Amino acid sequence: MKHVIITGSSRGIGFGLATEFLKRNFSVTISGSSDESVKKAKIALAEEFDEKLIFAQKCDVRNYNEIENLWQTSFEKFKRVDIWINNAGVGQENKNFIEIENSKLLDIIDINIKGMMFGSKYAFGKMHEQGFGAIYNMEGFGSDGRKMKKMAVYGTSKIALNYFTETFIKETTESPVIVGLLSPGMVVTDLLMSPINNNSEDVKEFKKIVNILADKVETVTPFLVENMIKNKKHGKAIRWLTTAKATSRFMLSPFRKRNIV
Repeated sequence: MKHVIITGSSRGIGFGLATEFLKRNFSVTISGSSDESVKKAKIALAEEFDEKLIFAQKCDVRNYNEIENLWQTSFEKFKRVDIWINNAGVGQENKNFIEIENSKLLDIIDINIKGMMFGSKYAFGKMHEQGFGAIYNMEGFGSDGRKMKKMAVYGTSKIALNYFTETFIKETTESPVIVGLLSPGMVVTDLLMSPINNNSEDVKEFKKIVNILADKVETVTPFLVENMIKNKKHGKAIRWLTTAKATSRFMLSPFRKRNIV
């Protein structure tokens, strides 16, 4: 039976991906930053799926030893890892760069960049040893170079993720391990909605954009999972919200109202 490990999967897109893999008879390892969060997530999944197919392990992706432990404990249980998804991430408060506390700035950089690099490095080495596997890194706002006020730190982390992943793809062309990118587009999760904490004009404009472009987790994750399972191409970028789709939604927005939030 094939097996997937998903970092940051106790809620949001990661939890949605875990659900879809279980529907397709994968065994799944979920992880999160606390024992409590992964325990709750496992209980929720076990209400619908065979508990034997679900393994839950706390993992702070900023700690390389915990990345190593996540792989080793889940590998001991399922004897293989077919897909590793670096999904763990943290968003930015609805603040300009100079207003963000240094501790929160470092959390974004450490989790979104360092954690993703740690996961990529360790998973690649172990997959190269087993002779197969696929690693996917999760894009986000800023990955395509777009800029927006009060997204400076988060956007920087995501454009860095893309630069790293595209370069890593070039460095690993001779390996049997696939490296690729996932782009869910704009998805209604706690990560997306966390900046909405007041009724300012910026927030009102943001909500308008969300209602035009965003989708729910259960809409996006089946597409991402199906394409990961089918993909055999190194360097593949699996993207839900393409430029053409986004352009079409903006053009149709005066005539087709979408009440996502």
